[in-house]
Amino acid sequence: MTGRTGPLAGIRVLDMTRLAPGPYGSMLLADLGAEVIAIGGGRSGLPVPALSRGKEFVTLDLKTDEGRAALHRLVAESDVFMEGFRPGVADRIGAGYAELGEINPRLIYCSVTGYGQTGPLASRAGHDINYLAIGGALGTFGPADGPPAPPLNLVADFAGGGLLAAFGIVGALYERERSGRGQYLDAAMVDGVLSMMGMNFVDWGGGSLPRRGEGVLAGSMPAYRCYACSDGRYVAVGALENAFFTNLWQALDLGEVPNHLDPANWDMISERLDASFRTRTMAEWTEFFAEIDACVTPVLEPHELAGFDQISQRYQGFRADSVPAVPVYSRTAARPGERDTEDATERVLGRFGIPPEHARKAVGSAGDGAVKGLRWPPV
Repeated sequence: MTGRTGPLAGIRVLDMTRLAPGPYGSMLLADLGAEVIAIGGGRSGLPVPALSRGKEFVTLDLKTDEGRAALHRLVAESDVFMEGFRPGVADRIGAGYAELGEINPRLIYCSVTGYGQTGPLASRAGHDINYLAIGGALGTFGPADGPPAPPLNLVADFAGGGLLAAFGIVGALYERERSGRGQYLDAAMVDGVLSMMGMNFVDWGGGSLPRRGEGVLAGSMPAYRCYACSDGRYVAVGALENAFFTNLWQALDLGEVPNHLDPANWDMISERLDASFRTRTMAEWTEFFAEIDACVTPVLEPHELAGFDQISQRYQGFRADSVPAVPVYSRTAARPGERDTEDATERVLGRFGIPPEHARKAVGSAGDGAVKGLRWPPV
């Protein structure tokens, strides 16, 4: 893709990851202006549509000499390579760091996996819920009287995986400006979970987080909780500080403001707030608190975001199927590319001087029967 703008304009990324974490990480890099070429698309033959923005997709059969030669040609002229195989698989298909690093010593090579490259679980399969479980996060999520409840796959897959992998890649690119050398990044989702849980590990077992479902941020403190409205919808209350809680209590006309930080008052506060919020609909409370600084917001569902003023005014034309590129840069703003999952093998390889007949040989059997020409090289 040409004409890319943003702080990473001029950086080329080869993405051989699949599922969600790696493609999310490479989309973040594309959003910042990097040229991202996704090689293959996943076991099913399809890329992850919601994470395909700003990328071009090519098919290479790495079991053929032509496919490996094409990959090496791309690597020689790229800055970053991402893969998400279990340890050892990339080496077996001619895409390991030792081989690609010899071709391009400036290459930043990032392996995005669940458990990392070492340890007894390194070669085991897993998903977000498993990484949360052994990373010490899942045991803190959910109600005290029920099983742990994972927050979708946001924490391990997207935050601990794709986001931190992209962060690590940007750091390695910055270091390369000083050293002139590339390096290998072992980006494990469990490691990301461990990093993000740092504050809560320290709090665990104490007053602010004694156990699952209890504590200041876990749902038992009435000033930091969701409350049902008269229509069955919810509002989120985050009135942690004294000023915000005072504004909340006084706005609801509940009398003398109690010490909301004292657990001895929590049952009373919870009952009063619960009874108050059940008297109006979520929309009515949204309007009521629009000008009151009490940290009260509606609990929106995805289909409602485009109609909410904060979202629609900040991100004009917001669509749930095309989330905004973040953060917002003042000087080097990027223009995120469009979503395009069509196979672009011949076009992309042509830019690297590989003629169409050689490109077709590089695809080999990897393109046979693949949806839109995309199939992951069999391993």
